Amino acid sequence: MSTKVSDHILQRLREWGVEEVFGYPGDGINGLLAAWGRAEDHPRFVQSRHEEMSAFQATGYAKFSGRLGVCVATSGPGAIHLLNGLYDAKLDHVPVLALVGQTHRTAMGGSYQQEVDLHSLFKDVASDFVETVTVPEQLPNVLDRAIRTAYARRCPTAVIIPGDVQELDYSAPTHEFKMVPSSLDRSDWTAVPSEKSLERAAEILNSGDKVAILAGQGAAGAREEVERIAETLGAGVAKALLGKDVLSDELPYVTGSIGLLGTRASYEMMRDCDTLLTIGSSFPYTQFLPEFGKARGVQIDIDPHMVGMRYPYEVNLVGDAKETLRRLIPMIRGEERGREWFDTVCDNVRTWHDVMERRARLSADPINPEYVARALDPLLPADAIVTSDSGSVANWFARHLTMRPGMRASLSGTLASMGCGVPYAIGAKFAHPDRPAIALVGDGAMQMNGMAELITAAKYRDRWQDPRLVVAVWNNRDLNQVTWEMRSMGGAPSFLPSQELPDVQYAAFARSLGLTGVRVEKPEDVETGWRTALEADGPAVVEFLTDPSVPPIPPHATWEQMEATAESILKGDTDRGSMIKQGFKAKMQDFLPGRK
Repeated sequence: MSTKVSDHILQRLREWGVEEVFGYPGDGINGLLAAWGRAEDHPRFVQSRHEEMSAFQATGYAKFSGRLGVCVATSGPGAIHLLNGLYDAKLDHVPVLALVGQTHRTAMGGSYQQEVDLHSLFKDVASDFVETVTVPEQLPNVLDRAIRTAYARRCPTAVIIPGDVQELDYSAPTHEFKMVPSSLDRSDWTAVPSEKSLERAAEILNSGDKVAILAGQGAAGAREEVERIAETLGAGVAKALLGKDVLSDELPYVTGSIGLLGTRASYEMMRDCDTLLTIGSSFPYTQFLPEFGKARGVQIDIDPHMVGMRYPYEVNLVGDAKETLRRLIPMIRGEERGREWFDTVCDNVRTWHDVMERRARLSADPINPEYVARALDPLLPADAIVTSDSGSVANWFARHLTMRPGMRASLSGTLASMGCGVPYAIGAKFAHPDRPAIALVGDGAMQMNGMAELITAAKYRDRWQDPRLVVAVWNNRDLNQVTWEMRSMGGAPSFLPSQELPDVQYAAFARSLGLTGVRVEKPEDVETGWRTALEADGPAVVEFLTDPSVPPIPPHATWEQMEATAESILKGDTDRGSMIKQGFKAKMQDFLPGRK
């Protein structure tokens, strides 16, 4: 039996070490689906409920495995559905390959059913590499180049294969004019800055008395080096949300997240420092960085396209974080430094932890959403993989969960797309089937995407050695993050037709699928609810009825934000009574004395 183009594609994926492909069927990829049957489902075809979820699952898989995520979709509507998940990969710099069907070549240009100009459609999201295969000899080069590019540039790429091409007999490129051969190898490589630029960076860091470090996901492979340079410099370390699992939150000088979802300790450190070292982060909110002209700056990033645009750094070191820090650390003088700044940072961290503990213990109607996250923190398994959706739940993820060595965590950091939490967790389970995954999701995101993907979790539950996949839902019947943004930024009351959500029985829906479902309606049952879900013998949904009036207060609420929120109350916000009470109680925790 001859080898078809579709057979060769799957063979080449296997040769690249691809073990899972996340997708949804359609006639535009019938040739590929038939090849999957001939290949006895190797690599494994993982069926989502929607192509967007396939792309999110591939992105989550890539984030938590460090390997290429692959998704597949049919032509037209299936291809269009992939876009949001692929943009998430693009903006968070994750290697993902999209294999996309297209109408037959004989019909292209004829306004045929489901015919879409896929080259134009994918040209932005897969701007580093998108190509259509029109003859068998283009393979394997197109596929190999798409994969190498995705890895090298940490981006999504796309390969479009018309339906009739998939069913052609495969013939390799020959040793002739206008043929392009290919090879599989992808050798390891790294980039390091010049010795002169390292010396300039060391001069700046050595001259600083109050050094702050901002670490992002680009520092993920340099944990020991980040710890060493922080301790040598006597610096505190704040983390961008995509770098939440880069460094342990148990270290006394780690101030936690930065920005609107960040901690007051991070805010104070950036406000008061005289030197900033940014490692592997493109955190965009400059108002949470030191004031311009107040601090000298050094940046380390492997991508020259991303350096020097968030802060007026004096030195931009283009290189791998680990290798760059290994060369930079011997140039740093630490023995001459006093401990006053370092001790202040550590004191601020302890104070913040006290504030968050008190906020989580405040009463609410019925359950304080901060307490839900706080109660999970000590129960997290040592090897947990945690995903967070976008929305107010991301605040509680950012501030209350303590990352410890070995834990992993992520969210849609740059796109901040709703609906990523559950598919990310499913992708994580295929990347690490022997580890527990926990998705933290608001009810808006759960209604948008999460409920359907519970069906996917139920379908594949027997494929995972560790069966635990916990989906936690903050059920407050409100699109809470946008509601609070309207209040604090626009001075507008909550607009119920857009903000109010139906009250859905998420735990009951889980039980209807044969999964564990727990509904928690009282604060005293929160810990038990978590324990039940974490001890389940398969996927579980634990649903908490939380109070939408508890505000996600920024680490430093400005007078403008306070005035705008007050204005929204005066305009007749439907929830103004409980909102005033909860906001006052939460903010007061900042001013109460800390632990003795």
